[in-house]
Amino acid sequence: MSKTWRPATQLVHGGTLRSQYGETSEAIFLTQGFVYDTSEAAEARFKGETDGFIYARYGSPTNDMFEKRMCALEGAEDARATASGMAAVTAAILCQLKAGDHIVAARALFGSCRWVVETLAPKYGIECTLIDGCYLENWEKAIRPATKVFFLESPTNPTLEVIDIAGVAKLANQVGAKVVVDNVFATPLFQKPLELGAHIVVYSATKHIDGQGRCLGGVVLSDKEWIDENLHDYFRHTGPAMSPFNAWTLLKGIETLPLRVKQQTASAARIADFLAEQRQVANVIYPGRKDHPQADIIAKQMSGGSTLVAFELKGGKEAAFALQNALDIIKISNNLGDSKSLITHPATTTHKNLTDEARAELGISAGTVRLSLGIEDAEDLIEDFAQALSKVRS
Repeated sequence: MSKTWRPATQLVHGGTLRSQYGETSEAIFLTQGFVYDTSEAAEARFKGETDGFIYARYGSPTNDMFEKRMCALEGAEDARATASGMAAVTAAILCQLKAGDHIVAARALFGSCRWVVETLAPKYGIECTLIDGCYLENWEKAIRPATKVFFLESPTNPTLEVIDIAGVAKLANQVGAKVVVDNVFATPLFQKPLELGAHIVVYSATKHIDGQGRCLGGVVLSDKEWIDENLHDYFRHTGPAMSPFNAWTLLKGIETLPLRVKQQTASAARIADFLAEQRQVANVIYPGRKDHPQADIIAKQMSGGSTLVAFELKGGKEAAFALQNALDIIKISNNLGDSKSLITHPATTTHKNLTDEARAELGISAGTVRLSLGIEDAEDLIEDFAQALSKVRS
């Protein structure tokens, strides 16, 4: 595999393994186990003296191709593919912690991510401090002698706040903590957390990497030493492995990632500008706009905007529901990163389990709406919004 290939080429050819039949498309190895020529060969493989696959829970040729292709895109040494994005998040955090350790996490997290650090981890004696992650002084103040992990999303879900990853990594390195970044909203095309100093990157491959609403998947990426010492045994023994069929589906999805994300991002920028001019809209947040609260950080660490737009309607929940119900092309769903444009009301779906106070801290009001752009014609999407907004009271 050429190290000089650019991302679009890596995503078509990187990590490819071919069987003796020389297939063009990657093969799906739907097998639980593997056969050995001799007992001695089986012993050597289990001892790690020879390379090869042992059991599909540990790895398979199809999963290996997906992991290698993600490594090529992310600039990581090693990766493990998981059954879902939340399996990736949970594995990345818990595999390196023990009772008595401490997590510092940005409070602006997807609901399930927040549950892992705020509810699940404390059950095992791991403490967590949630902070407003947009200010580096909050990370510094939250550090304790037992702090081992910093965890953040950037941009955040659903309000698209952007956190200074390099600044957080610098603080973490001073105390020997590891920075875990959920990079879903930026995609690996627009932000490289490992280059910015983060130690571990996680994705819900369910989102842009599949990009067509077909299957679940996740991936954890880091240096080989960290994966060998922390994730390897956790992964083998707790069983969050990705299905080979899903790995194959994701390999097909990742081939078109740059094409889809380019179109989605261009549409997102246009629609963000359109929404900002509408009388029914109180506020628009988009990483590509100059009025974004963290525009200076975005300029330093992101090479593009996002496929998502967050905006707030003046009429609260009633206006949000009226808008969503009136849309024709854009569909109501809690997913994102799809080739179809999707719209979500976070307060009643993805973040409904948070208290009113917690949602207010995150900037999620009753009128907040999250929009994930697809690959449809942008003019059609703008026309769809225009007709839907005409049915919303200002």
